Amino acid sequence: MRGAGIEVLSEAHCVVPVPLHPWRRVTRGFNQAADLAACLDLPVVHALWRTRATAAQTGLTAAERRRNVRGAFRISPLLSARARKRMLDGQIVVLVDDVRTTGATLDGCARALKGAGVREVRALTVAQAE
Repeated sequence: MRGAGIEVLSEAHCVVPVPLHPWRRVTRGFNQAADLAACLDLPVVHALWRTRATAAQTGLTAAERRRNVRGAFRISPLLSARARKRMLDGQIVVLVDDVRTTGATLDGCARALKGAGVREVRALTVAQAE
């Protein structure tokens, strides 16, 4: 992933994993996006918070996926104002997830990051569904 994403990672300040809802994280025991992000040789910033449990995206149409994640992401309340300013404000960040299908989740996350002052949001995934 690091080699294939070298251009996406170039000049980025940090990587931000796509968050799971806290209950899903607890029941699953891990966040695959966070595990992938940890392997990319950039600081991992858990900047995003999934504000509500969303339905699984599998089997949903593109429009249903967009509706499903609309408003589901915001900047984490656990990220201090100081860390937010240092790690996000005016920076290039790379969103990390396992699979991109329609891009609805990545778009929702990118909107939250841009709203927090991130200059540029890039995305890196292991796979793209067809």
